[in-house]
Amino acid sequence: MATTLPNPPSKNTNPEEELNGKQMSFLEHLEELRQRLMHSIIGIVAAAGVCFAFHQRIYDFLAQPITGTLARLHLHASLVYINPVDPFNLYIKISLLAGLFVACPYVLYQIWLFISPGLYRHEKRYIWPFVLLTSSLFIAGGFFAWRFAFPAALEFLVRFGDKFTPMIEINEYLDLALQVIVAVGLIFELPVVIMVLSFFGIVTPRFLWKNLRYAILITAVLAAAIIPSNDLASIFIVWIPLVALYLLSILLSWLVWLRRKKKAQMA
Repeated sequence: MATTLPNPPSKNTNPEEELNGKQMSFLEHLEELRQRLMHSIIGIVAAAGVCFAFHQRIYDFLAQPITGTLARLHLHASLVYINPVDPFNLYIKISLLAGLFVACPYVLYQIWLFISPGLYRHEKRYIWPFVLLTSSLFIAGGFFAWRFAFPAALEFLVRFGDKFTPMIEINEYLDLALQVIVAVGLIFELPVVIMVLSFFGIVTPRFLWKNLRYAILITAVLAAAIIPSNDLASIFIVWIPLVALYLLSILLSWLVWLRRKKKAQMA
């Protein structure tokens, strides 16, 4: 007599319904976060070690906004230092800053590896577009700050103090440059952040468009906080691209919404 086996449980063949990762406890999440942070730090330090070999060229590059401004105003175009160890500390800092930009694709890859266990299998193929887009925006933001926003603010400040002799200390200048360049680089990640939030349904293009006026106000406040002067021209140089990035974010959110709607209709 033939034995009839029960039908095996049906498998969900829809890849959009399946997670490729395992369930992780809170402590496992913390351990995973620690590992990704360690890998990111090691990557930045390794890149900084390579950049240290070119520290003089990197310094000339970073100092160009202030030296160029001083030269245009017919002032002494050299920075000063007070402590004998200041130049060495300066080169360490600029190597770390350059290492951050060089290693940013690797750092963003580590961020993706941390969040990827919570993604569906079909979503994980976006790893390289994510790394490429976020790295490009961060580097573009840093370059924009170095090339346009920072020099305009410096020229306003130096002209405002034309009654005095500028003696700009190297580490104070670097701290200011680092603040502006990194801050603008991070703010340029706005389209990616909005796109990710739209992907998970947290925000919609309708919501973003409805709150456009508040976004304009917030970006203006951010621009004023980043720029180290009260010069309206310098603030506008940063503020206008931020508004443009927000409008780009609305477009990306709309594309994500259309894709989600199409998939819902096909389901």
